[in-house]
Amino acid sequence: MKWITRERPKIDRIACPWLISKFVDQDAEFIYVPFNEVLIKAKELEAIPFDIPDVEFTHYNEQSTFDYIVKKFKIDDPAILIIAGIVRGADTDRHEIAKESAGLWAISAGLSYNITDDYKLLETGMVLYDALYSWATYLYKQNHLQNSPFENLLHQVYNKFLSEKKSKNKKTPSWVTDLKEMIQDQIDTQFTFDLKQISNNLELNPSYLSREFSKYFDDLNFGDYVRKLRIEKAITLIENADYTLTEIAYMTGFSDQSHFTRIFKLHTGRNPSSYRKKMQKSKPDTKGK
Repeated sequence: MKWITRERPKIDRIACPWLISKFVDQDAEFIYVPFNEVLIKAKELEAIPFDIPDVEFTHYNEQSTFDYIVKKFKIDDPAILIIAGIVRGADTDRHEIAKESAGLWAISAGLSYNITDDYKLLETGMVLYDALYSWATYLYKQNHLQNSPFENLLHQVYNKFLSEKKSKNKKTPSWVTDLKEMIQDQIDTQFTFDLKQISNNLELNPSYLSREFSKYFDDLNFGDYVRKLRIEKAITLIENADYTLTEIAYMTGFSDQSHFTRIFKLHTGRNPSSYRKKMQKSKPDTKGK
């Protein structure tokens, strides 16, 4: 079977011959002629014209000629469907269709610039699409570093170096210990937390303290860390004392019981009353002993 199209191919007029040879007719012959001679030569040589206007094998709406051949011959190979999107994006300058489209256009344009013989260009292009097909079949979901053990190892070593360097250089400032003691004292004595006042006591800029706080306090900001300590204290009181939940809410610095209940459930997954009931059920029955 002979196929004919216009000369100086770049995308579709290389991709389509590759597709036809691999999935339609392995003995197909391809002919390139000037645009105004395609239909005349097609009749003369009994060849099928493609990728020109007003013939069957051409663009339809936003689909490329490659797309039409896939549909016409019902090619359902998953790798071909991947390639179809790449070819469509490259051939219609819609590179957003597939991230590889821009690369295919660049390589194809470069080959066409370097190789002036259309048949030599087709021969080289066949190798290009063989490689693209292997990638789409076996390597589509694989990243570059996965393909290169050396580069992957280098990447891991570099990350380890950065981590160790950061760890060595990260000396805990003295204010961190002071602040932990200060917060714990206020938790135990029910004082109101005032970040500005704490900053003054530590002789630190409030902005600096706010920015640096999470680095040394469980990756939490000031408010979240304080709430965490308050809930931990509340849990201790629930498990080991007979205070009412309202009393515990007050003792741990919450303004009202509803606020206490909401924060407690956020941290534990249970409201305080159900948590207390669970704790009571889990304790061994000591009656009669």
